[in-house]
Amino acid sequence: MLFFLLPLFGAIKSESYPQKLSDEEEKMYLLQYAEKKDETARAKLIEHNLRLVAHIAKKYENTQEDKDDILSIGILGLMKAVDSYQITANNKLATYAARCIENEILMHLRANKNKRNLIYLQSPVAMDKDGNEVELLDLIEDKNIDIMASYEKKAMHQDLNDALKTLNSREYEIIARRYGIGRDSQTQKEIAKEMNISRSYVSRIEKRALLKLYFLLKK
Repeated sequence: MLFFLLPLFGAIKSESYPQKLSDEEEKMYLLQYAEKKDETARAKLIEHNLRLVAHIAKKYENTQEDKDDILSIGILGLMKAVDSYQITANNKLATYAARCIENEILMHLRANKNKRNLIYLQSPVAMDKDGNEVELLDLIEDKNIDIMASYEKKAMHQDLNDALKTLNSREYEIIARRYGIGRDSQTQKEIAKEMNISRSYVSRIEKRALLKLYFLLKK
């Protein structure tokens, strides 16, 4: 799971949902985001619709997929809904978001179903004389086949490093402390105590930094 989803994911897991926005509040935040690309307004629209993600995700609890994966995919669907919602539309944000969340989950389920039908290099294909499983990879003469995977992983790490460099010094310090970048991870309370600031201030900076990283990595 991408780490910038962790605060939202944690809210769903703990079932500590913010209250649903009133029609007036929702319209205000939608206007702020549509006209000014206000990241705070976007965050409010996402956070106050997390209950919708949890509600839809429950429909897929009996699938073979991990519950946590379904929740994280649902959050991504909600984010896409907020990003693409047209304020002039006749339907409400919640109605539109519900479709986006469900579509995102269904696409994920279909993709994973197709993957389960593939033969993986680690798939057992026979038994040797000692009763040990023989994998498909064992039958391939050239085993240096992970070059592309290694390259993609390296490129992903580079993208993340580049995105982290766009944060200001305080944002970077809090993200590094929270998610253990080059050090042990800490709670918001521990960070607040060491940096002599309030926990709520740490939370605001963390959310702002994660939103910055999300937009950069999404590109």
